[in-house]
Amino acid sequence: MSYFIDVQGTLISDKDKKPIEGSLEFIDFLNQAKIPYMVITNNTKELSKNFHNFLKDLGFKIPFSNYLDPFMVLDKKVKTKDVRAFGADEFIKSLEAMRYNTTTKTPKVMLIASKKDFDSDDYASMIETALGDVEIIGMHATSIYAKEGRRYPGVGAILEMIRYATCKGYEIVGKPSDSFYNEAKRLLNLQQDTNFDFKDITMISDDAIGDLCGIKKLGSKTVLVLSGKCKNKDEIEPIKNQIDEIVSNISKVKLK
Repeated sequence: MSYFIDVQGTLISDKDKKPIEGSLEFIDFLNQAKIPYMVITNNTKELSKNFHNFLKDLGFKIPFSNYLDPFMVLDKKVKTKDVRAFGADEFIKSLEAMRYNTTTKTPKVMLIASKKDFDSDDYASMIETALGDVEIIGMHATSIYAKEGRRYPGVGAILEMIRYATCKGYEIVGKPSDSFYNEAKRLLNLQQDTNFDFKDITMISDDAIGDLCGIKKLGSKTVLVLSGKCKNKDEIEPIKNQIDEIVSNISKVKLK
């Protein structure tokens, strides 16, 4: 068995960005036992190398070849540099560092990432932009955005609001898009020189709706940790048949 592992709420706390109990040891064990894994995160704040270095500084011994985030596949999904972007300031700055033009008056694409304090005016601007001649792309489709102990609408929830308001569809760059999971599987196969399929992969995450239901459709096993967005199993009652195992934190995952 091989593993896909989420970061926020799974390896590090949403409250203080510190390692969650047992998470450092979990990665160490995978490395020592040579168990194949990919850390796949919906990071859209820091450039990929910077966020990977942040995890290294926390003590996670994760090779960069075992890491994937939406910035690393963005150019495959977005074929223009002229974008309208909604998200945290760090997201906008990272896009600009990647040479995206976020100040264009004629955007071809609208990109949406997480932000704690989106307000009614932001949502109005998203809807007005979506009604124009643009492609709508979410950097990911998290169900809930957890920040400092509170839970806000995730990008997935915002995308659904825009679809309902405008009758326009959208695409997703990161989790839980099939293309993102397939890229993670491709990288896992490359580094192991083998051919893992989704039935051979277990996904560990705190996002039952955004991460786990998405990959369950592809045939993977799913483990929900209650150390992040979901606080107890009752919160996922409507989708409990999509979750194979529920544990308090990653240290309780039974490796197979």
